[in-house]
Amino acid sequence: MADSDGTVMLDNRLKGKKHLEILLHECLHILYPEDTEEEIIEKSVKLTLTLWHERYRRVEEHNTIPLQDGSL
Repeated sequence: MADSDGTVMLDNRLKGKKHLEILLHECLHILYPEDTEEEIIEKSVKLTLTLWHERYRRVEEHNTIPLQDGSL
């Protein structure tokens, strides 16, 4: 679930590729609130498959290297 303030809450039982898919899905709802559910699903699946193909995996819980905007 994604709140209007930009908070994403995920079921902690989600793992691997499905976790990535749902995380992207909820983030897309925040970024594109005007999109239909079908559009969000299509985009989230495409992004998931692309990132998974590129071997993206969630490895670290705590990362101290900041993002480009300085946030952690």
